[in-house]
Amino acid sequence: MGAAVWPLIDQMNASADVLALASKEIDISGVERGTQLTVKWQGKPVFIRHRTEEEIAFARETPLEELRDQTAENKNKPGADASDENRALDDAGEWLVMIGVCTHLGCIPLGDGAGDFHGWFCPCHGSHYDSAGRIRKGPAPRNLDIPKTAFISDTVIKVG
Repeated sequence: MGAAVWPLIDQMNASADVLALASKEIDISGVERGTQLTVKWQGKPVFIRHRTEEEIAFARETPLEELRDQTAENKNKPGADASDENRALDDAGEWLVMIGVCTHLGCIPLGDGAGDFHGWFCPCHGSHYDSAGRIRKGPAPRNLDIPKTAFISDTVIKVG
C-alpha cells in the first residue's frame, strides 16, 4: 500500500529549482560602509546595507515609543522588539539585511538615506523608513521584513 501511495506524496515535495531559491549566499566583501547592495532572492529585492556609525547611532537613539511598529519583523528573532539591536545582523549594527518591499502596497523603496529619517523612502505613497528599516511616517503599516539571514564567513552571508 505504501509503495503505491509514495509517488503521489513524493510529487508534493519541492522541486530542485524551488529548493535552489530557498537560500542564497552573497559575497559582501565589496560593500563599503555607507553603501548598499541589492540582490534578488525569491523574486524580491533584498537590501544589504553596510551602515555608517551615524546611521547606527541614529537608529539606536530612537525610543521604541516613537515607532509605529514596535516588533522587529525579524525572522532571526521572532517576537523581539523593534530596537536596532534586534534588526541588525551583527552585534555592532554594521549590517542590515531586509526585504526591499514596502509593507504598504509592495513597491520598492529608494535607499541611501532617502526620506525624512535617513533610510528608505517609497515615493509611490510616501512611506518613510529610518536607518533600521522601521516605518516612521506614511501609510505603510509595519517595518520592512528581515529574512532569515546569517554570516557563513567574514565576507559571505546566507539569506534564507
